[in-house]
Amino acid sequence: MVVAAALVLGFLSARIMALTVQDRVIRLEERLRYERVLPEELRWRSDELNVKQFVSLRFASDEELPALMRKVLDEKLTERKAIKQLIKNWRPDYLRA
Repeated sequence: MVVAAALVLGFLSARIMALTVQDRVIRLEERLRYERVLPEELRWRSDELNVKQFVSLRFASDEELPALMRKVLDEKLTERKAIKQLIKNWRPDYLRA
């Protein structure tokens, strides 16, 4: 029983670590995208985003990203589902594991 519980915990721990690394990669990719897409005032404000906001905003198209980011930051939206529902033009992420 103890070995089975340890194996389950080990697999769950490995999955959580993989998702954490993937979220860090998303943040890096999005920061590079922000350098290209956002006006300078919003680039500085991107430091205010938390991980949930970063991950949710990755689906927004380049055209709607500045307005959407401003709205998320000004209204302090943090729920992933609420942010994703605001997106009109989706940029799909087919590489997420």
